[in-house]
Amino acid sequence: MKNIIRIKRKELGLSQEELGKKCKVSRQTINAIENNKYDPTLALAFHLSKELNVPVDELFLPSDINEQ
Repeated sequence: MKNIIRIKRKELGLSQEELGKKCKVSRQTINAIENNKYDPTLALAFHLSKELNVPVDELFLPSDINEQ
């Protein structure tokens, strides 16, 4: 699953650590999600969506979207 978390986080001027604190996860978790090494739980996905002001279905994209 791909995502635009890094783009939206930077647009808001947030560090990985700041976003992690808002979502009650570590900076390492945010890094792993941004680098597509970890898929967040549904609850965390909705929390990220809220903090980044982006609908959850726009924040996460199927990983094969560019292969079509």
